[in-house]
Amino acid sequence: MMKTLSRLIVKGGVLSPGELKSICLTAEGLGLDTISFGSRQDILISENIETQALESIENLQVVPAHGEGSVNIVSSYVSAGIFSSTSWLTGDKYLYVLEQFRTHPQLKVNITDPRQRLVPLFTGHLNFIASEHEDYWYLYVRLPEWEEAEVYPALIYSWDMAKIQTTIEGLLQEEPESVEMIFDLVNDAIDTNNRTIDKPLKVPFYPFPYYEGMNRIGNDKYWLGLYWRNNKYDLEFLKAMCDLCSDCKIGKISITPWKSFIVKDIPNESKLIWEKFLGKFGINVRHSMLELNWHLPVGKEEALKLKKYLVTNFDQNDISTYGLTFAITEYTKKAYYFTSIVIEKNEQPSLPDFKIRDTYNLLYAKNFDPNSREYITHVQDIDQVELPGLLMELSQLYFEQLGTERDEEKLAKVDNECEDVEVYQCQDCFTVYNEMYGDETQHIAPNTPFSALPETYECSLCEAPKSNFNKITQRVWQD
Repeated sequence: MMKTLSRLIVKGGVLSPGELKSICLTAEGLGLDTISFGSRQDILISENIETQALESIENLQVVPAHGEGSVNIVSSYVSAGIFSSTSWLTGDKYLYVLEQFRTHPQLKVNITDPRQRLVPLFTGHLNFIASEHEDYWYLYVRLPEWEEAEVYPALIYSWDMAKIQTTIEGLLQEEPESVEMIFDLVNDAIDTNNRTIDKPLKVPFYPFPYYEGMNRIGNDKYWLGLYWRNNKYDLEFLKAMCDLCSDCKIGKISITPWKSFIVKDIPNESKLIWEKFLGKFGINVRHSMLELNWHLPVGKEEALKLKKYLVTNFDQNDISTYGLTFAITEYTKKAYYFTSIVIEKNEQPSLPDFKIRDTYNLLYAKNFDPNSREYITHVQDIDQVELPGLLMELSQLYFEQLGTERDEEKLAKVDNECEDVEVYQCQDCFTVYNEMYGDETQHIAPNTPFSALPETYECSLCEAPKSNFNKITQRVWQD
């Protein structure tokens, strides 16, 4: 049976040791021994407490069990400085951006770097994804009733993100049917410093990272990832850890979407202290990849039991799942995943006096890349005993095709014709006007010649006049 839990909203999955200790002390005062983490980087508390008592924790909002309310902002701050990243998107930049969100969103917001793999890019309603241009973000919109995410037709400036979020939430009563309609309504409502999209978003493929244990950052610091199998984090340990963070002048703790957390910037001279501390509490930081990369519904013992059964089978057969991720879920018509492989439990028909066996479907992401947002059904209506063999089959398929999709892309690129394209570039900020794309930010339709632009046309970024643009040649690969 699934337990119901209250949620503490932790903006961006980032909180200070002092905030986490306050949560622990409050939970302890309510008779709890543990807290848990959610897949949107929030904190989960047992329903058997008075949620009003939690509201004393400064800067954190409580969403009661079964209650309607805000949802958490997911961010890839947790990856900054330790995994692949876009050069301008530092940890400090995330914190500055998150600070702009002064109200609690009603829509799911994701703020992510496309070069990292730990945090999902497209599981929100508003998905801000960093571009190559400093302080500019792609926005992929998928409102609750939409089937697919649609790209907003302009790059969003970092300091406009929060007000665009609140503006879009204010438009929901008008039931916008397309991202173009949202774009027009937002432009009518507020002033923004948008930038023209000069190239489509490219999400590079990286294997899923191992995120546990003590790992070096540079020459003088470490980061520590901690994971509990049952997602019940002991309050005594967490309180002592927060005190140790304060002693080591560590300012932030980051929750991952995988029901674990990461402590960054552990000084080199404190590494031994941390190792002794973990040993004192008997903390295991040597879980295998077989165990770490699973999305399970929180508080559902049946799902945890199934995971243990499958992991045991993998282990007994000495199967590698490096780079793969898994989810155990129940079938719904509108499901949005962020895993390589989905184990989907079918709903049982209601038949009195009959016990119906559980059956499952197996799905996998295209190229086993969760960010593809495209899932392929592998098998349907199978018994639990069939799952291990079929999952091993999928794992083998993953390793057989690993890298081949990128080889195919390279071959296709060689075969495609390379072409020089004339574009017009602002000499002040280097923004490009490409006649093929036009300029959505100023309602200039695609395929509008530069010569046909009005003399009042200005650079969409720095507002330089049309006369400030020079014709240049760009070499591009034609699709």
